[in-house]
Amino acid sequence: MRVDLFRRLHRLPVAFFDRTAAGQIVARAANDTENIKELYVSFASTFVVSGLQIAGVFVALFVLDRRLALLCMLILPLFAALLYFHLKLSRPYVAVIRARLAEMNAMLNEMIHVMPVIQAFRREDAMRGEFGRLNDERYRSQVKQFRLFALSGRNVVYFIYRLTVVLILWHFGSEALGAAAVSFGALYAFIDYLGRINEPMVGIFEQMQNAQRAFVSAERVFALMDQPAEDPDADRRADGGLPAQAPAAGAREAGAERGGEVVFENVSFSYNPGEPVLRNISFTARRGETVAFVGHTGSGKSSIMNLLLGFYEPDGGTIRVDGADIRTMSKRELRRRMGIVLQDPFLFSGDLRFNVALYNDRIDDAAALRALREVGAEPFVSRLPGGIREPVVERGAAMSAGERQLVSFARALAFDPSILILDEATSSVDTETEGVIQRALEVLRHGRTTFVIAHRLSTIRDADRIFVLHRGEIVERGTHEELMALRGRYYRMVLLQNRHAQELRA
Repeated sequence: MRVDLFRRLHRLPVAFFDRTAAGQIVARAANDTENIKELYVSFASTFVVSGLQIAGVFVALFVLDRRLALLCMLILPLFAALLYFHLKLSRPYVAVIRARLAEMNAMLNEMIHVMPVIQAFRREDAMRGEFGRLNDERYRSQVKQFRLFALSGRNVVYFIYRLTVVLILWHFGSEALGAAAVSFGALYAFIDYLGRINEPMVGIFEQMQNAQRAFVSAERVFALMDQPAEDPDADRRADGGLPAQAPAAGAREAGAERGGEVVFENVSFSYNPGEPVLRNISFTARRGETVAFVGHTGSGKSSIMNLLLGFYEPDGGTIRVDGADIRTMSKRELRRRMGIVLQDPFLFSGDLRFNVALYNDRIDDAAALRALREVGAEPFVSRLPGGIREPVVERGAAMSAGERQLVSFARALAFDPSILILDEATSSVDTETEGVIQRALEVLRHGRTTFVIAHRLSTIRDADRIFVLHRGEIVERGTHEELMALRGRYYRMVLLQNRHAQELRA
């Protein structure tokens, strides 16, 4: 189940992760699946064994006295009703316990990632207070569940047993006054057999807490499993619409053929209905060209890349890659053509070679080292004691921003995509490191269609075309020289950045 859930997570759309805390997902994949396992390991085995014991006891009771055995069977629906109300009453407390645990996991995950910010702003006490509040709510719900169990568990079972014994003694006592007296041995055997029901029933009640946790956990796990998923190997044609097209001939595992032409035709998109982010975007990026997108925050630059990668579906319009509508491609085939370098590159726990190859067996040590050398990362790799087998701590915290960026460039180069997406790839490095990064970019961009999202306009002067976005629309397009000659929005952005740079130097 845990593996199935892990596989399902890889098929969920990016939008799901945008609105769901990572800690909550971790809690469902780790803790909730473990609780479900306990349902089978503890509760199910106890229920089966205890059920057989109870059945055996009633067989013996019927042998002794059929009428009295039928009377004693009335305690079974009584126990069943008790179990039902126990589950019903404890369910809200267990739900709160699981919810608060998920929130605590999410808070821990977030806190670890932003610890420098918390310490810099001296928010440690506030974070501890919030975490303590969540923990206290979980603790109080746990105490209420324990109290409920104390009322409806062992004590009630033994009370019902003793009440039943009183009724049996009264029955046999009244029988003794009549003609049909019973022997002392039969009375003793009846009470002894009836007493053997207690431990199985107590065992079932004691496992009810595990069962209740498992039921609530199962709801949370299956809610995640029931999320609408995407098949990365299925095409994305519209309802009954476009016919599927075969992949381009000669497509390679790493990135399909060396194509790369991208066409947007009147593409519109919105994350929330009625709030358009892109409006009628149209452009063509020819094979091998470098095109750049600039604009203020929220203008729609990253949204264009999200649509190109198939993370979201456009509300209208068509996107074509090498002449094929991307809705006729599987997402795996579409993304096989693409490589991406983010503003904040993520390095995985492992070694350098793993961070370049990412489980790709075709990329061996020699290929990984060659990619690192070509992007200019060899000097810093050669200083590492283990070379490309040097362990990398989580997120590459022991490396500088420039070194992490070079590793992400080597990763993109090793996968050899036909379309390269650079999302603010130089915005988080210093000026000296930017020179190394720019040389690496020249290697990476060679022969590939490259999309550049940039805030530093100095890094895109040599782009074949620059698109200026404003409120989800392309308001200007052309080369750097052409846009400067227009003296429009791009011209004002360049002047503003140059003035800001001069003020910093002064």
